Amino acid sequence: MPPPRLPAEPEHTIGDRDLTTWRTPVGRWLRTVFGALSERLRNADLAALLLVAVAGALAAGATWAAGGIYESVVSDTGLALIDQPVLDWMIGVRTPELNAVIAAFSASGGTLWMTPITAAVLLVMWLRWRRWTPLVLMVIAVAGSLAMTVVGKRLSGRARPPLELSIPPPETSASFPSGHSLNSLVITGIVVYVLLAYLTSTLARVATVTIGTLYAFAMGMSRVYLGHHWLTDVLAAWCLGIAWLTVVITCHRLWLTQHRDHALGRR
Repeated sequence: MPPPRLPAEPEHTIGDRDLTTWRTPVGRWLRTVFGALSERLRNADLAALLLVAVAGALAAGATWAAGGIYESVVSDTGLALIDQPVLDWMIGVRTPELNAVIAAFSASGGTLWMTPITAAVLLVMWLRWRRWTPLVLMVIAVAGSLAMTVVGKRLSGRARPPLELSIPPPETSASFPSGHSLNSLVITGIVVYVLLAYLTSTLARVATVTIGTLYAFAMGMSRVYLGHHWLTDVLAAWCLGIAWLTVVITCHRLWLTQHRDHALGRR
């Protein structure tokens, strides 16, 4: 007779979806491997941190490799062919009023404003649910996205659009990848993921995903509008951000699964 199923806590589910249930062969394999690692280390928390650390190192290395390949591929052909036309179109629709609004919005994705905004959101979550999960996930996710941003910029060295085509203040770091786009997507993604686990209304979940998606999209487009990045820098940042979010969320689900299996007495 199977062991009784424990009542699902809010953070283990998103709607009717149990985050500790793995439906694909790859997911079940990951669950088995992570369970074995946890048993060997005798600590699921340590196993999760080790897995994230290895994944983070691989992500940083992949960003370094992608930076070199990316620059050589898009320099004259491929996606780079759309960079200048898209920037030219953005320049054509600029107005002083729109410039001010988009510049202010874009600033919310930088370190100066994103840090206190994120801290405030995390504080509200902690006061509401009294759980450290949002903070831990955010620290891990942001550490990885910042590492990818720094590695990508230092090793790719891709030039930004000409200063005469950009809206002040100018930025001097390398263009690839777009840090605003990458980090804002990762931060927004973690906030949305955590909220989905606690929201009970389908409408609220749909609204949360929609708002988060629109914010990340608008942040990336604002960087092109301001002339601070090429479109391909933003597209690459989105790809990196989605990949890293997938890693962090998968590791969290594995951690939840291991704790659930341990509570149920499974081996």
